[in-house]
Amino acid sequence: MDTCAQCGAVSETPCEELFQQLLALDHSRQEPWGPLHGVAVACYRLQHPGSLSEGAHEFPLELLRAHLEDGSAASHKLTERARRGNSHRVHRERGVRTSTTPEAPSGFGFTIAEVAADGGFPAEGHPERVRAWARATLTAWSA
Repeated sequence: MDTCAQCGAVSETPCEELFQQLLALDHSRQEPWGPLHGVAVACYRLQHPGSLSEGAHEFPLELLRAHLEDGSAASHKLTERARRGNSHRVHRERGVRTSTTPEAPSGFGFTIAEVAADGGFPAEGHPERVRAWARATLTAWSA
């Protein structure tokens, strides 16, 4: 068993490997994984802040708030907006970001290792585990 230096997960499988397994399920676009793709990516990135560039914590936090406060339809709407904005066809203003990344928390109460459950991200209970992951992530970032 190893302990992840970024999120504190204790697992035989490294977080990055678990995340790649979850992404494969997410990209299948099948229930229950596909609709929770944006929330899962937000949780993973916020719990592994080495993957965040300066100021890049804001949208994932907004997405988790929407998911927890208003449900999966609200987070799906934000994810779709981000997907459309991530197109090469969208003109972006270039400039200096005024936002900075605050000190990222560590030692989360619920991690990707718990979402994986048996290591295979079983469908039964997956939405509830992702919701617990989102709640733990948002709570830690709000402290």
